Amino acid sequence: MKVLLPVKRVADPNMNVGIKEDSSDVDLKDVKMVMNPFDEIAISEAVRLKEENIANELVVVSIGQSESQTVLRMGLACGADRAILIESQTDVEPIAIAKLLAKIVERENPDIILMGKQAVDDDSNQVGQMLAALLNRPQGCFVSSLTIKGNKAVLVREVDKGLETLELSLPAVITVDLRLIEPRIPSLPSIMKAKKKPLDIISVGDLGVDISPRHELLSVAFPPKRKAGERVPDVSALIYKLKNEAKVI
Repeated sequence: MKVLLPVKRVADPNMNVGIKEDSSDVDLKDVKMVMNPFDEIAISEAVRLKEENIANELVVVSIGQSESQTVLRMGLACGADRAILIESQTDVEPIAIAKLLAKIVERENPDIILMGKQAVDDDSNQVGQMLAALLNRPQGCFVSSLTIKGNKAVLVREVDKGLETLELSLPAVITVDLRLIEPRIPSLPSIMKAKKKPLDIISVGDLGVDISPRHELLSVAFPPKRKAGERVPDVSALIYKLKNEAKVI
């Protein structure tokens, strides 16, 4: 069984990110870049499947500039067998990412596409669903438990009223949530070995996908500061303000 693992290079979510002086975009200068945390979870789950002899080949793929090789090497250090970089000098929107990944799926023919439910930089939560639609494959989103039984995937996901259990026919697209598995930290020997694992670089042009943007970013701004709270003398005054001013009751 082959597992394809799309990963993304994002700003470290533990760091504060500022805005450029002209408000044209976020300022990533001198910001530490890491693998998208949800993608780390997907890789750790794929390694578990390999350790249990369910999967036999793990392939990580990323879209971006040459710097994205760092997150691919990290995926290789975590246990993936080989990597693919789709090199692009410009940012790629979710629909174009899905189309590029669909081309890779045609080449690799994986049994499972396992990926984070969303990237923590734009929080779009779109690529997995779009990819499943383009491939006409079953999809399971926000998965917190995954079991493979033959050519079926049994998964559990959290919904508003509890837990939902689904069974999908493989091949399928699965996006993972936080509670699926604890992300693994690669050892130093694994990081060194990852440098010798194969990493193929292809261009967007080689895949014949139009990545022209469909949206234009006009400006970026911080949200307005919240106003300070207001003390009230008694419960009656509180109820009055909630009803007539805040209009929440």
